[in-house]
Amino acid sequence: ITFNDWTLRVREANSASPRLLVMLHGFTGDENSMWVFTRRISTNYHLIAPRAPHPTDPSGFSWRPSQALTFGRPSLEMLQPAADALIRLIDEYSASVKLDALQFDLMGFSQGAAMTNVVGLLYPHRVRKMGVLAGFMPSGLDEKIEQKVLAGKNIFVAHGTQDQMIPIDRARASIELLEQAGARVIYCEDEVG
Repeated sequence: ITFNDWTLRVREANSASPRLLVMLHGFTGDENSMWVFTRRISTNYHLIAPRAPHPTDPSGFSWRPSQALTFGRPSLEMLQPAADALIRLIDEYSASVKLDALQFDLMGFSQGAAMTNVVGLLYPHRVRKMGVLAGFMPSGLDEKIEQKVLAGKNIFVAHGTQDQMIPIDRARASIELLEQAGARVIYCEDEVG
């Protein structure tokens, strides 16, 4: 669907009091990229998968504007505008369908996982739990980590040891930062790319 200048893929819940799950695609993905996970997600969830706001060349979308020599290393400064816009989207969309989204769950892949970390650290009162798939922690979040803003939050992290885009050491370092921020991390690592 198109909603307030955003393109979203949506699955409505089969529940009288559904939870909201927001699914964020990676670099060069789109609103369809995360849909592969939906067949295993409870129908008690109302799902939305937004398309990131910045087109990439030759196709797909990104959660930040293109900047030379920063591929794979987006910072909080680069991602925060999209994180703030995402919160506005969630609020406006939820109000339009009469869905309680004061707290929601968030899952992202690669750059979408970095966005998941950013949204979770900037808006910890809004995010109930997080899934970080093949992701990383952007720079610039030290203050939020030191404040332990994720205290008591459950975060699932999965990464492949053969990942050539985001090295396993970067994923492991991100786990340490999530734990320093107070999160309870469940980590799954496998010998895959």
